Amino acid sequence: MIILGIDPGLRTTGFGLIEKHGQKIAYLASGTIKTADASLPDRLKTIFSGVEEIITTYHPDCAAVEKVFVNVNPQSTLLLGQARGAAICALVNANLFVAEYTALQVKQGVVGHGKAKKEQVQEMVQRLLKLPSLPGPDAADALGVAICHAHSGEALTALSNLAPGLAKRGLRVRGGRLIG
Repeated sequence: MIILGIDPGLRTTGFGLIEKHGQKIAYLASGTIKTADASLPDRLKTIFSGVEEIITTYHPDCAAVEKVFVNVNPQSTLLLGQARGAAICALVNANLFVAEYTALQVKQGVVGHGKAKKEQVQEMVQRLLKLPSLPGPDAADALGVAICHAHSGEALTALSNLAPGLAKRGLRVRGGRLIG
Protein backbone atom coordinates (compact mmCIF):
# COMPACT_ATOMS: atom_id res chain seq x y z
CA MET A 1 0.00 0.00 0.00
CA ILE A 2 1.33 3.45 -0.94
CA ILE A 3 0.38 6.21 1.51
CA LEU A 4 0.62 9.90 0.70
CA GLY A 5 1.03 12.22 3.68
CA ILE A 6 0.33 15.94 3.36
CA ASP A 7 1.41 18.76 5.70
CA PRO A 8 -0.60 21.71 4.35
CA GLY A 9 0.72 25.25 4.24
CA LEU A 10 -0.07 28.29 2.13
CA ARG A 11 3.59 29.06 1.34
CA THR A 12 4.97 25.53 1.60
CA THR A 13 2.97 22.29 1.54
CA GLY A 14 4.97 19.22 2.50
CA PHE A 15 4.35 15.81 0.98
CA GLY A 16 5.72 12.38 1.78
CA LEU A 17 5.10 8.96 0.29
CA ILE A 18 5.76 5.68 2.01
CA GLU A 19 5.06 2.10 1.08
CA LYS A 20 3.69 -0.35 3.62
CA HIS A 21 4.25 -4.11 3.36
CA GLY A 22 2.70 -5.88 6.34
CA GLN A 23 4.20 -4.15 9.36
CA LYS A 24 7.20 -2.72 7.45
CA ILE A 25 7.33 0.76 6.00
CA ALA A 26 9.68 2.11 3.35
CA TYR A 27 10.43 5.56 2.00
CA LEU A 28 9.36 6.38 -1.56
CA ALA A 29 9.59 10.15 -1.97
CA SER A 30 9.11 13.48 -0.23
CA GLY A 31 9.37 17.17 -0.89
CA THR A 32 7.46 20.41 -0.90
CA ILE A 33 5.06 22.32 -3.05
CA LYS A 34 6.10 25.97 -2.86
CA THR A 35 3.77 28.76 -3.87
CA ALA A 36 4.98 32.07 -5.27
CA ASP A 37 4.07 35.39 -3.71
CA ALA A 38 0.86 35.59 -5.70
CA SER A 39 -2.85 36.01 -5.10
CA LEU A 40 -4.63 33.52 -2.83
CA PRO A 41 -6.47 31.84 -5.74
CA ASP A 42 -3.18 31.37 -7.60
CA ARG A 43 -1.54 29.84 -4.53
CA LEU A 44 -4.46 27.46 -4.01
CA LYS A 45 -4.27 26.44 -7.68
CA THR A 46 -0.54 25.71 -7.25
CA ILE A 47 -1.25 23.47 -4.25
CA PHE A 48 -4.11 21.67 -6.03
CA SER A 49 -2.03 21.13 -9.19
CA GLY A 50 1.02 20.04 -7.19
CA VAL A 51 -0.95 17.40 -5.29
CA GLU A 52 -2.52 16.20 -8.55
CA GLU A 53 0.95 15.83 -10.08
CA ILE A 54 2.17 13.79 -7.08
CA ILE A 55 -0.88 11.52 -7.37
CA THR A 56 -0.29 11.04 -11.12
CA THR A 57 3.39 10.25 -10.56
CA TYR A 58 3.18 7.89 -7.57
CA HIS A 59 -0.38 6.45 -7.66
CA PRO A 60 -0.99 6.33 -3.88
CA ASP A 61 -3.67 4.02 -2.48
CA CYS A 62 -4.76 6.43 0.24
CA ALA A 63 -3.81 9.75 1.79
CA ALA A 64 -3.50 11.34 5.22
CA VAL A 65 -3.59 15.07 5.95
CA GLU A 66 -2.66 16.98 9.06
CA LYS A 67 -5.61 18.78 10.66
CA VAL A 68 -5.50 22.52 11.16
CA PHE A 69 -5.10 23.76 14.71
CA VAL A 70 -6.40 27.14 15.81
CA ASN A 71 -3.63 29.74 15.81
CA VAL A 72 -3.49 32.91 17.84
CA ASN A 73 -4.12 34.73 14.56
CA PRO A 74 -7.54 33.77 13.13
CA GLN A 75 -6.57 35.07 9.66
CA SER A 76 -3.59 32.68 9.53
CA THR A 77 -5.83 29.79 10.58
CA LEU A 78 -8.32 30.63 7.85
CA LEU A 79 -5.60 30.81 5.18
CA LEU A 80 -4.08 27.52 6.34
CA GLY A 81 -7.53 25.93 6.18
CA GLN A 82 -7.90 27.06 2.59
CA ALA A 83 -4.53 25.55 1.65
CA ARG A 84 -5.58 22.34 3.37
CA GLY A 85 -8.88 22.40 1.46
CA ALA A 86 -7.07 22.74 -1.89
CA ALA A 87 -4.94 19.68 -1.08
CA ILE A 88 -7.93 17.64 0.12
CA CYS A 89 -9.92 18.55 -3.01
CA ALA A 90 -7.11 17.22 -5.21
CA LEU A 91 -7.02 13.99 -3.17
CA VAL A 92 -10.78 13.48 -3.24
CA ASN A 93 -10.86 14.38 -6.95
CA ALA A 94 -8.54 11.39 -7.49
CA ASN A 95 -10.96 9.17 -5.51
CA LEU A 96 -8.49 8.61 -2.66
CA PHE A 97 -9.58 7.84 0.88
CA VAL A 98 -8.40 10.75 3.06
CA ALA A 99 -7.65 10.29 6.76
CA GLU A 100 -7.03 13.26 9.03
CA TYR A 101 -4.72 13.46 12.03
CA THR A 102 -3.94 16.23 14.48
CA ALA A 103 -0.34 17.30 15.08
CA LEU A 104 -0.64 15.67 18.53
CA GLN A 105 -1.66 12.33 17.00
CA VAL A 106 1.19 12.50 14.48
CA LYS A 107 3.78 13.28 17.17
CA GLN A 108 2.46 10.48 19.37
CA GLY A 109 2.50 8.06 16.44
CA VAL A 110 6.02 8.95 15.32
CA VAL A 111 7.92 10.04 18.44
CA GLY A 112 5.81 8.51 21.21
CA HIS A 113 4.61 11.70 22.89
CA GLY A 114 2.49 14.62 21.72
CA LYS A 115 4.79 17.39 22.98
CA ALA A 116 7.68 16.41 20.68
CA LYS A 117 9.55 19.18 18.91
CA LYS A 118 9.87 19.44 15.11
CA GLU A 119 13.50 18.32 15.32
CA GLN A 120 12.50 15.16 17.19
CA VAL A 121 9.92 14.34 14.52
CA GLN A 122 12.57 14.84 11.81
CA GLU A 123 15.03 12.53 13.61
CA MET A 124 12.45 9.78 14.18
CA VAL A 125 11.25 9.96 10.58
CA GLN A 126 14.88 9.61 9.47
CA ARG A 127 15.36 6.57 11.73
CA LEU A 128 12.05 4.87 10.94
CA LEU A 129 12.54 5.24 7.18
CA LYS A 130 16.32 4.65 7.29
CA LEU A 131 17.07 7.90 5.43
CA PRO A 132 20.70 8.95 4.91
CA SER A 133 19.98 12.49 6.19
CA LEU A 134 17.29 14.51 7.90
CA PRO A 135 14.35 15.39 5.67
CA GLY A 136 13.32 19.06 5.58
CA PRO A 137 10.83 20.08 8.27
CA ASP A 138 7.76 20.22 5.99
CA ALA A 139 8.61 16.95 4.23
CA ALA A 140 9.34 15.32 7.62
CA ASP A 141 5.94 16.42 8.94
CA ALA A 142 4.24 14.99 5.84
CA LEU A 143 6.16 11.72 6.16
CA GLY A 144 5.15 11.69 9.83
CA VAL A 145 1.48 11.98 8.83
CA ALA A 146 1.93 9.04 6.43
CA ILE A 147 3.70 6.99 9.13
CA CYS A 148 0.92 7.78 11.59
CA HIS A 149 -1.64 6.53 9.08
CA ALA A 150 0.40 3.42 8.35
CA HIS A 151 0.36 2.52 12.04
CA SER A 152 -3.17 3.52 12.98
CA GLY A 153 -5.11 4.07 9.80
CA GLU A 154 -5.62 0.55 8.51
CA ALA A 155 -8.91 0.24 10.36
CA LEU A 156 -10.10 3.61 9.00
CA THR A 157 -9.22 2.64 5.42
CA ALA A 158 -10.94 -0.73 5.80
CA LEU A 159 -14.07 0.92 7.18
CA SER A 160 -14.15 3.47 4.34
CA ASN A 161 -13.91 0.66 1.78
CA LEU A 162 -16.90 -1.01 3.44
CA ALA A 163 -18.91 2.22 3.67
CA PRO A 164 -20.94 1.84 0.42
CA GLY A 165 -22.10 -1.65 1.41
CA LEU A 166 -22.80 -0.54 4.96
CA ALA A 167 -24.93 2.37 3.74
CA LYS A 168 -27.24 -0.08 1.98
CA ARG A 169 -27.81 -1.74 5.36
CA GLY A 170 -28.56 1.56 7.13
CA LEU A 171 -25.08 1.87 8.69
CA ARG A 172 -22.42 4.52 8.20
CA VAL A 173 -18.89 5.36 9.26
CA ARG A 174 -18.43 8.55 11.27
CA GLY A 175 -15.24 9.58 13.02
CA GLY A 176 -13.80 6.13 12.40
CA ARG A 177 -16.77 4.45 14.12
CA LEU A 178 -19.66 2.41 12.81
CA ILE A 179 -23.02 4.08 13.48
CA GLY A 180 -26.41 2.40 13.03
